[in-house]
Amino acid sequence: LPDAAATQRLGEALAAGMAPGRTLHLKGDLGSGKTTLVGGLLRALGHRGRVKSPSYTLLEPYSLSSLNLYHFDFYRFKDRAEWLNSGFREYFSPASACIVEWPERAGPDLAPPDLEIELQFAGDGRGARLRARTAAGASWLSSLPSFSCAPPRRRGSRAASGPRRTTRASPSSRGARSSTACS
Repeated sequence: LPDAAATQRLGEALAAGMAPGRTLHLKGDLGSGKTTLVGGLLRALGHRGRVKSPSYTLLEPYSLSSLNLYHFDFYRFKDRAEWLNSGFREYFSPASACIVEWPERAGPDLAPPDLEIELQFAGDGRGARLRARTAAGASWLSSLPSFSCAPPRRRGSRAASGPRRTTRASPSSRGARSSTACS
């Protein structure tokens, strides 16, 4: 992901698979592009307003046509008791879609996501590793439309290298697990 626009394009590509009952976890250091990715996803789903990081509010709700999407940021959680006492568990239902930044701060009581994305710094850009954690996540990952992490080509320029995509599948008790990397 050479720039913020590429991170947004990854979010746009993920939007087609975001559906009621699905959960996406985003991991990565501060400034790694988690909220930028969410912005691309939300815009692809039709959101036209500002996309705010829920770092202070912990939750930003979005009603998008037939989808209720909840964007959480647990960075400020100090321990799992804050997750247990937050009342947020009710939002994770078959009727809603949830995106969680800093899920590790909620502890082991937060259910595993369908899809997990880890963003990391890679030179001047970012790297992204996508991992399916459930059968629904494996389906989501395998149905991702083709996307390019590289910036769009300019006329007369050489082709930019596209995403480095690798897919691994292995059995697990919760269904297929696979991963894709983009850098």
